[in-house]
Amino acid sequence: MLEKIREGSQGPIAKVILGAVILSFALAGIGSYLGQTTEQPVAEVNGIKISQTEFNRAFQNERGRLEQQFGEYFTQIAADPNYMAQIRQGVIDRLVQQELQTQLAAELGLRVSDESVRQTILELPYFKIGESFNNDRYLQVIRQMNFQPDSFREYLRKDMTRSQLVSAVAGSDFALKNELDSAIALQQQTRSIDYLVVNKEAMQDSVVVSEQEIADYYELNSGQFLSPERLSVNYIELKAQDITVASVTEDDVKAYYEQSKAQYVEPEKRRVSHILIDNSEDDDAAKAKAESLLAQLNQGADFAELAESSSDDIVSGEMGGDLEWIERDVMDPVFEDAAFALENKGDYSDVIASEFGYHIIKLTDLQAQQVKAYDDVKADLRAELEKAEKVDAFYEKQTEMAALAFEISDRLVDAAEAAGVEIKSTPLVALNELPEPLNSPAVITALTSVDLLEDKVNSELIELGNEHVIVVRVNEHEPAATKALSDVSEQIKASLVNEKTSALAKEKARTLFAEVQAGKSLNDVAAEQNLTVRQEAQLTRQSYTVSPAIVTQTFKMAHPTDSAIVELVNLNNGDAAIVALKSVTNAEVADDIDPQIQQNITMAQANKNYMVFIESLKAQAKINLPNVAQAAE
Repeated sequence: MLEKIREGSQGPIAKVILGAVILSFALAGIGSYLGQTTEQPVAEVNGIKISQTEFNRAFQNERGRLEQQFGEYFTQIAADPNYMAQIRQGVIDRLVQQELQTQLAAELGLRVSDESVRQTILELPYFKIGESFNNDRYLQVIRQMNFQPDSFREYLRKDMTRSQLVSAVAGSDFALKNELDSAIALQQQTRSIDYLVVNKEAMQDSVVVSEQEIADYYELNSGQFLSPERLSVNYIELKAQDITVASVTEDDVKAYYEQSKAQYVEPEKRRVSHILIDNSEDDDAAKAKAESLLAQLNQGADFAELAESSSDDIVSGEMGGDLEWIERDVMDPVFEDAAFALENKGDYSDVIASEFGYHIIKLTDLQAQQVKAYDDVKADLRAELEKAEKVDAFYEKQTEMAALAFEISDRLVDAAEAAGVEIKSTPLVALNELPEPLNSPAVITALTSVDLLEDKVNSELIELGNEHVIVVRVNEHEPAATKALSDVSEQIKASLVNEKTSALAKEKARTLFAEVQAGKSLNDVAAEQNLTVRQEAQLTRQSYTVSPAIVTQTFKMAHPTDSAIVELVNLNNGDAAIVALKSVTNAEVADDIDPQIQQNITMAQANKNYMVFIESLKAQAKINLPNVAQAAE
């Protein structure tokens, strides 16, 4: 319905506040501040309880966000209890962080004006149709979230107050010129290195793998060599959309139009304006004020001017009280009855009392009830009739198909003939490789049941969606089993060769590294071993031509002074390298730093400092976290 009090004054809001509000909608759920409950709290922050209801709302919002992000893969991810435990803990941490921010904002005396709240409501995309704020949309959305206008406004005020704190802490952060210069010089720093790689492939000639080693490895790691369970499946599938039915005649469509004409009636609409006087503090005074305004209207006062100057519904008041178009069963019944009792444009009601206060309602426009013409809807009607006939035929076929699949459970031929479909088959495939529609959880559960695997009977009818069913039977089954040693011998041999050559490469590199540490040059060691010394005169942190392990280690090494710094590096592919850092060159930083680079560095610093700030709040707070393992499964 209508807002009790929409308060405020003019003025824009900061982008950072609006951004934070929208982020809060997406991640924490805008129902997080709906009153107190008697449930066991999930956390207590300095004596303030975070209720189970708040947690459940935030958790379900986070779960919905993840489902949207990961799609069909979320079901598999959510099956991991450790993962879901992390999600639950993350939600609690965020709620605790928000409560800490709220408490500090109150302590600092931060406030958000009524105008800022009002402006945010007008600008949030959730309440817009096209590019404009829509009052009906606004009321509809907050109702779906179990808010009344006043409680939603207070929720938003609290969230925006927290955002003020974020702006004050993170938004005021900045990097000094010398800090920017230092960060850029470090990011763009280059290093000059010489390095040689001891390649494990060069060790293969000295590696021998015996049959006994292969057998021993096989015995110790037999779990690695399981062949997956495989099935060959026969199945019949019935979909309503695939059923052919007799064509729908024009007479059928016309008859259906006459029967369902009520569905094509566009109800009467009225555009109304109102003046609202809030009665939450003093009912008698509010009623007297409303009657005084009605008297002024009767004496010729302008309705729009009175709405703008006197209505407690600020949003509509600034538009002369306009509430745009309304229909039946949308507004408060008392308000609605009064609005639809007005007969002519320009008429206004007496003072009307609703749960929101006292109203004076003016009819500014009306649209009579209209019926859509037959030609405008006949295509839709024909499609509906055809769909209905297909659905009817589907359920008839489904019933007979299910009965025959059960009665004659050792074959699918009879059920297939009754349904008018073909029997489809698959070759032997692993369970995780089953094609559609067999890869649904319900079908896989049926296929792996004892009845189908051992008794070789038809499954029950399995529903896959609206008017979409399937019956399956196992044609052939190969259980999971350990592969024979002969089948995996070469695989094991390759694995053992890889382990041994890598170990030899690392051992050789350690020996050569010791020689370099003893005084030999890298070039001399390389020449003796017929290895190649490679050079990178300007290695950067983003270099892709050198192994990532070498890049990472190089930029961890201390600056060389009189001689090169030498380190041993084990590479991710099993090779080993010896790296000699010869020099470090800091980048020349221009006086006019690129604004984007400056912003990135500043934001990184602000984020880091803000997280330190949050951790300091936690360290000073008294936080109690009861067990929430049972929450929001």
